[in-house]
Amino acid sequence: MTEPWLASGVIAVVRLRKAAGLRGVATALAAGGVTAVEVTLTTPGALEAIAELASQGAGSVVGAGTVLDEKAARDVIAAGARFVVSPTLDRSVVRYCRDQGVACLPGAFTPTELLEAWRAGASLVKLFPASAVGPRYLREVLAPLPFLRVVPSGGVSGDNAAHWIRAGAVAVSVGSALVSSSVVVGGEAGLTTRARTLVEAVAAARGPVAGAPT
Repeated sequence: MTEPWLASGVIAVVRLRKAAGLRGVATALAAGGVTAVEVTLTTPGALEAIAELASQGAGSVVGAGTVLDEKAARDVIAAGARFVVSPTLDRSVVRYCRDQGVACLPGAFTPTELLEAWRAGASLVKLFPASAVGPRYLREVLAPLPFLRVVPSGGVSGDNAAHWIRAGAVAVSVGSALVSSSVVVGGEAGLTTRARTLVEAVAAARGPVAGAPT
């Protein structure tokens, strides 16, 4: 069962040079159906931006990315983050998030790492960097480990999102294919269009599982 905040099957990863204008970005994403917005801590002013989005809404569920330790997890949750994402597994982060009732997506790559993240208590695990492998890799990992709920991140785009879903991903994490590192390419209208296209592709792929290319 997919958590309500992840119903669209898409997490938008926002990694910008500055947090100014982030509310407009979140609003444009939500208009396209992407309501899960991950603000990475590499964005200057990330904590303030998370707090602003959490308090003002903009139709989004705000989360924090690049959370590397328990202190960072405490800070982002205090700011209002409702999900926490990490590039690697830190058990103290998973434990703290679980205690706070906040979803945690630690990063993992190999089958062993993915399983260890699940055993640590993560209900969702981020496959990172997904661009180094492909949908077939995920399908083969899930064959003996079907209970894992995996979200690929890194290199996911509108062109391959459906392939990941058909391979067994519960959702996809999308960064630069949605939001540029410097500006919103195509303006807010273009951002909404890209978001809607991704959501529709994921929805269509959540049917009977078919063969997924690598």
